[in-house]
Amino acid sequence: MKTEWNLDVIYQGLDDPAYEEDIAGLTQTIERLGDFLRKYEERQAGKTVKEPERETVEALLTLMEEMEDLGEKLMQYVGLRQQADTQNGELMAQINRLQRILADATPHTTAAKKILAAVSDVDAMAGESELVKEYAFLLKENKEEAKHMLEDAVESMISAMNMTGGEAWSSLRDYLTSTLRVEYRGEEITLSEVRNLAYSPDRKVRRDAYEAEVKAYEKIQDSVAFAINNIKNQVIMLADKRGYDSVLGMTLIQSRMNRETLDAMMEAIREYLPVFRKYLRKKAQLLGYEKGLPWYELFAPMGKADTKYTVEEAGEYLVRCFGEFSSDMAGLMQEAFDNQWIDFYPKKGKAGGAFCSGVYRRKESRILTNFDGYFGSVGTLAHELGHAYHNRQLEGERILNQGYSMPVAETASTFNEIHLGEYALRGAKGEERLNLLQNDLQDQTQVIMDIYSRYLFESNVFERCRSSFLMAKDLNAMMLEAQKEAYGDGLDQDCLNPGMWICKSHYYRTGLSFYNFPYAFGNLFALGLYAMFKEEGEAFVAKYRKMLRATSTCSVEDAGRMMGIDFGKKEFWKAGLEEIASRVELFVTEF
Repeated sequence: MKTEWNLDVIYQGLDDPAYEEDIAGLTQTIERLGDFLRKYEERQAGKTVKEPERETVEALLTLMEEMEDLGEKLMQYVGLRQQADTQNGELMAQINRLQRILADATPHTTAAKKILAAVSDVDAMAGESELVKEYAFLLKENKEEAKHMLEDAVESMISAMNMTGGEAWSSLRDYLTSTLRVEYRGEEITLSEVRNLAYSPDRKVRRDAYEAEVKAYEKIQDSVAFAINNIKNQVIMLADKRGYDSVLGMTLIQSRMNRETLDAMMEAIREYLPVFRKYLRKKAQLLGYEKGLPWYELFAPMGKADTKYTVEEAGEYLVRCFGEFSSDMAGLMQEAFDNQWIDFYPKKGKAGGAFCSGVYRRKESRILTNFDGYFGSVGTLAHELGHAYHNRQLEGERILNQGYSMPVAETASTFNEIHLGEYALRGAKGEERLNLLQNDLQDQTQVIMDIYSRYLFESNVFERCRSSFLMAKDLNAMMLEAQKEAYGDGLDQDCLNPGMWICKSHYYRTGLSFYNFPYAFGNLFALGLYAMFKEEGEAFVAKYRKMLRATSTCSVEDAGRMMGIDFGKKEFWKAGLEEIASRVELFVTEF
């Protein structure tokens, strides 16, 4: 089995004639949109009422579809290749080239959105046009977004300057972390490789890897500190200029999520932090520590943890496991392994972590991971293939309706992790049961407790960036403060990881802040959904697919209501956390 993804379904290479043809097509579509807008303004000159007619709305939506189709295809191709080869200068040059082209389109798209926002009665127009009907949610959302748009020329300048501003800082951070040489036991390895050693069955390996990781951050921390400061200050400035009450307020609007939902979830999480600390203290006791668990033991395997999977074995295991959920999920997983959707192994220059990207034109996805053969990597594959399953539900949607918000983005992926854990735990005994139960609680701790610490850290960064420049020592101290508040006496307070702000790419996105709480949301939402699946069986799957498809055209709260859930009630979140608490009790009492 080939272990690198195949992107030839998009383009055969940068020298593929279709690549340049699509760039030309994108440029021409942008020009056509500009021409259409100029003629429209000429027709509207002198009119007191400037509400667009149905034909204008349909024409704009069609042009925006064409532009999105080509722009996404081009950026996805070079972006995916660059993530697997961050030191490739030619790919960076192509990304910059495409960013310049898309920046030229910004004044046109801004003007188009303002025209679309002028539709006074979207529902009435939807009754006359099938295209408008399909985009009714998008048009209504656009009306709200338009309230925060600046002048067309200013939006254009912001987009252009972002290339050498926030996006450049983000690229620098990606480059530094992907090329960082970590000195470990007399040799140099990548950051991804040394972080993967946290899962080693050898305690000394875990400790040495942790010390090497923390030491290596010193090489790049000053540069990355400049990156995070400049990105966060750019985001703050734009949120202020656009009239949002805060960056978090802007993020929640982007997330299609109410503050009431976030507050209810966070309040429930805070109440249950002692449960997670109880698990960590028990793990520390079992491993022979008295002051709480050292950071380097967070991922220490327990029980029977010597099983390693080849890529082929991982694929067979996942297909067998998810065949018990639905045939279409198992079929998608088989397709992913058979058709080179996945780039598996870490290598020099490859980005760390894992992600999934939908290739909607081909009704496929592409997944990057850093597979090490342990069960945790199998879980990562299940997670990313959950994203692919979510993508598949959206393949019939129009292209402008194929995006979904951050919180629901982590639901299908986390649902898969829960199913995998239940499947693996079934019938397990002794050392194997210890291993599986501990792995589950380990993951739950990351998705709830560590995510909470990241939320605290990012909130503090935004607050302090307004009045001061945060040096690396400040950011290290802030990260330690967040970890202490979240983990409490569950961890050894003298052995934390101050450099976690460097290795997590989520902090360095210019268009997406607070990419932390969505993981907790997705986890707890998925726990609720999985309880429904266990009760309803096959009947659940059709409802689940329908809800996933709807996530691109509804609010978070509406997605919950489709499944009979009220996210504004703390009781829902506590029910999911109580399920985790019951597993902690099993761990504490059985072992």
